[in-house]
Amino acid sequence: MSSENKLPVVALVDGSNYVYRAFYGIPQLTNSKGFPTNAIYGFTTMLLKLLRDLQPDYIVVTFDLKGATLRHEEFADYKATRKPMPDDLIPQIPFIKEVVRGLSVTVLEKQGVEADDIIGTLAGSASRLGWKTILVSGDKDLMQLIDENVTMIDTMRDKTYDVAAVKERFGVGPDKVTEILGLMGDTSDNIPGVPGIGPKTAQRLIEEYGSVEEVIRNTENLRNVKLRESFRRHAEQARMSRQLALIRRDIEIDFDLKDAVRREPDKEVLSQLFSEFEFSSLLQEIKRGAEKVVRDSKIIQDRRELEHLVTQLQNLPEISLEIIREKTQPADLIGLALSTGNDDFYIPLGHTSRQAQLPAKDVLAALAPVLNSGKIKKHVHDLKAALLDVANSGVEIQAGNDIMLAAYLVNPSRNSYDLGEIAWEYLHEQIPSVSDVAGGKGKTYPLNLVPIDKMAAYAGVRAATVFALAPVLSGKLKEIAAADLFDKVEMPLLHVLSAMEKKGVLVNVNLLGQMSRELAQLLSMSEEKIFRLAGEKFNINSPKQLQSILFDKLKLPTGKKTKEGFSTDVDVLSSLAQSHELPAEILAYRSLAKLKSTYVDALPVLVDPQTGRIHTSYN
Repeated sequence: MSSENKLPVVALVDGSNYVYRAFYGIPQLTNSKGFPTNAIYGFTTMLLKLLRDLQPDYIVVTFDLKGATLRHEEFADYKATRKPMPDDLIPQIPFIKEVVRGLSVTVLEKQGVEADDIIGTLAGSASRLGWKTILVSGDKDLMQLIDENVTMIDTMRDKTYDVAAVKERFGVGPDKVTEILGLMGDTSDNIPGVPGIGPKTAQRLIEEYGSVEEVIRNTENLRNVKLRESFRRHAEQARMSRQLALIRRDIEIDFDLKDAVRREPDKEVLSQLFSEFEFSSLLQEIKRGAEKVVRDSKIIQDRRELEHLVTQLQNLPEISLEIIREKTQPADLIGLALSTGNDDFYIPLGHTSRQAQLPAKDVLAALAPVLNSGKIKKHVHDLKAALLDVANSGVEIQAGNDIMLAAYLVNPSRNSYDLGEIAWEYLHEQIPSVSDVAGGKGKTYPLNLVPIDKMAAYAGVRAATVFALAPVLSGKLKEIAAADLFDKVEMPLLHVLSAMEKKGVLVNVNLLGQMSRELAQLLSMSEEKIFRLAGEKFNINSPKQLQSILFDKLKLPTGKKTKEGFSTDVDVLSSLAQSHELPAEILAYRSLAKLKSTYVDALPVLVDPQTGRIHTSYN
């Protein structure tokens, strides 16, 4: 029920009208497979907005089915002038209906019956129940259904029609709309009407005579000769046109309107559909209301437990691994989570807690038989980072499988390959984020401060999620014939890139220091020359001061206009340099300054003091 003891409200949505508006409103949208999705996306967003704005107690979406209707039996050329459904729209229709059902909204359609007649019948049923009805459409034909309990909303034009609005539109009340359409016809449905009669004439005749039949009966009393002749010749056509425009309210439908009550959407169905069509924003909308996955993880804190775990893992064909590292450099290891699919384990390594923790070096050494084994598959999210995490321990991760890389190959157009995003798309599960365990947005704190039990729950879910994603993404790779690319090209390349990152780039810090001093001298000389050419000292790096020198003092021609005045970018200075020495020297100064600050001075700071090399990241 609506609030404040108001009457129940049912929304009757003209789905076919919505489909075309969505299709033409969002042109040329496809997923990464090339499947058209513009109508699906547009329809979904429109329906979601409708549900939010109207908050109806009951809702039904009606659709036209392909094929002849009762009106075609009355007039073979009914809707004959309509263009065929666009090729890109046809395959989207079934999925639009799946989305509607996923939203737990009733879909009604009947072969040989138009959606308008279903709406007319349901509106009558709602009135007999004492409900309020909101028609959702842009179709003027439906305005004949409006009365004190029925209104119509055109969401695209943000226009609401009640009895008064219909009178404003047609000059007559809703009960006379059919008479108006019978006289003037309707080009969209190829309803002929009476030749020579437009909206104003139709309105005048209905105001005077009340109905199509009365106009025909008074044909000989019509003062306009052409109008009189038109009715003599086309009286039957006028009757037929009125009948074609009349919406039926007595269609036999095996449906109880009370079954259209609003229900909670089926988030799993919607997640699958939105994932397939790559509607990331809609996925996020569903995700916000989803509960996060919770799992129990066994915490390993002594050597006996660790030895038992290693023995258990050595007998398995596959496991998953999640390494928890500090968010900022140096990225110290905080803990390590493993999952067998059924059981999850967490080994704390670098928490500040006083609880017992094993040294990271000892843990990795104990796990070596598992990690080094080529017989046990290790599923990891971001394997390259994990390889670097264990690189200095003498341990390798053999038979690794990177689900992040697999997700990239499945959909290279994603904005993010974060584990939470991938889990939501393919498992339809929301897992905890790092902000959930480390304070939240804007208030995060180091991970080593997180209590061990809290981190165990977080890391265990992540490891279990990686395990669950592995077969799903493997199947997706096979579907797109990318399994060989993954196994024979991308995974071997990953190990090459990891080795390159571990090795690092050797930098001659002494040479860079010498270059920095030389560049500083050159910049000093360039600065003196600029001041001499300008006739005064000023801040070379200040666009405002440079504008004053170039355009106010030296009267050089101005270029592009900006909010702060005239531009002094490289294009403008290059043009000015052809006629004056100062712009040319400023360009030279900028080049030297960029070389010094961006590379010569910046690179030595990035050198790892332990290796004397720069360790970057290759993607």
